[in-house]
Amino acid sequence: MVQFNLPDNSKLVEGDYYKTPSKSNNIKNFRVYRWSPDDEKNPRVDTYEVDLNDCGPMVLDAVMKIKNEIDTSLTFRRSCREGICGSCAMNIDGTNTLACTKAIADVKGDVKIYPLPHMPVIKDLVTNLKNLYKQLKSIKPWLIKKSRNESSEENIQSRNEREKLDGLYECILCACCSTSCPSYWWNSDKYLGPAVLLQSYRWLQDSRDEERKERLKELDDTFKVYRCHTIMNCTQACPKGLNPAKAIAGIKQMIAQQ
Repeated sequence: MVQFNLPDNSKLVEGDYYKTPSKSNNIKNFRVYRWSPDDEKNPRVDTYEVDLNDCGPMVLDAVMKIKNEIDTSLTFRRSCREGICGSCAMNIDGTNTLACTKAIADVKGDVKIYPLPHMPVIKDLVTNLKNLYKQLKSIKPWLIKKSRNESSEENIQSRNEREKLDGLYECILCACCSTSCPSYWWNSDKYLGPAVLLQSYRWLQDSRDEERKERLKELDDTFKVYRCHTIMNCTQACPKGLNPAKAIAGIKQMIAQQ
């Protein structure tokens, strides 16, 4: 695997150019980052002409068309196509976002598609997210009950308690926010990053959870939370419109008030 560093793409070379046989006047170029452990032409940017009259409106539609009709070697992740699973997170036109919700019409000129920045690339647009998932596991993203009540009574919340989870539970762990954060770029071995900290805050805010003190004690570390310098890239990048920076500030406040 290689480490993809978006700001420094000076070593990229021009790859293959795939012209479309279509005579349509609605052709758009898609410039796609390519890297493969089995290819000597690395890394490079291949250019594909796509007839938009015969293509869906989203960038993922074009990427799938390229894969299905032009170059079957192109590798990427995708699943739901509805902005729910987070699989198709990529850097499109300089911004981390979901290919399935990014409209082609929103991009002026060539559509430039890269993998999420500062992440190990497995192949083409597929990055290795093992570290992110390891960090997610470390914050215990599940409800913890200390009392073993065998009662059949439901573990209910009030409306106000439930509203505290709004803007948190919607996170789909696409990693767009974490991979847009300079602090996470340089300290991803220690700093948990916006995505994981947003998930952590979701459980800290859950009135049914009984391990708040332990969770905060675990987070009270020089790097885990406090590497956040409120740059706000995470909030700007979130394709779901969430605010990870606000969640991180909330964690800091909870730690201070212990």
